[in-house]
Amino acid sequence: MKLRLKIWREGGEFPKGQFQTYQMDDVNPDMSFLEMLDVLNERLVAEKKRPIAFEHDCREGICGTCSMVINGYPHGPMQGTTACQLHMRHFKDGETITIEPFRAKAFPVLRDLVVDRSSFDRIIESGGYVAVNTGQAQDANAIPVRKEAADEAFNAATCIGCGACVAACPNASAMLFVSAKVSHLAMLPQGKPEAKRRAQAMVAQMDKEGFGNCSNITACEAECPKEISVENIARMNREYFSSVLGSETNA
Repeated sequence: MKLRLKIWREGGEFPKGQFQTYQMDDVNPDMSFLEMLDVLNERLVAEKKRPIAFEHDCREGICGTCSMVINGYPHGPMQGTTACQLHMRHFKDGETITIEPFRAKAFPVLRDLVVDRSSFDRIIESGGYVAVNTGQAQDANAIPVRKEAADEAFNAATCIGCGACVAACPNASAMLFVSAKVSHLAMLPQGKPEAKRRAQAMVAQMDKEGFGNCSNITACEAECPKEISVENIARMNREYFSSVLGSETNA
């Protein structure tokens, strides 16, 4: 396959950021998208040029670090797929592919296709956890959980925190990510003791990080590689408002 790549370069010799064009003349259709970038980087290194910076880790679709926008779609045009699991056979011979980083105020570009997503870490640190006493773990069946609740909690917990929802949203909202993290704990009895402060704290930190408001166009769900449902946003809103009203009542 022959491909023309328009890739965003930022940092070093591209201080303001700009698109650079690269011609690839022998792309194997069975390559993953990241493997194709590896081949390009090997060529750039051989030419004594700076390779393209992009994030990757597991390359198995479960870590979420391969965050890039491909032809206008976070992680590329295939639904329910991360960039590392996207294969070149899904593109046409001679096609021009535009590759750029996630665009959001809360995700500043570090270099080329790499963005700083530590804002997600700070949201989790604000309340996305369960505080438990240390010691011997309880038996798995010590706390009964309804199957329906367990299934919904598991579906929310599949969020890998990649940030595709933010990149897809016109307002760069992180509501799908935050709601998935709030929901999977809210559905389980282990998460009940801290439920009131969790929703308030995580929403407050989300706003502090500079993410926008939910636009209600569901682009986040459409582009999520784990297909997290926007129903979680409704659940988070219920958790948030019930915690706020409960605090006002107690006051």
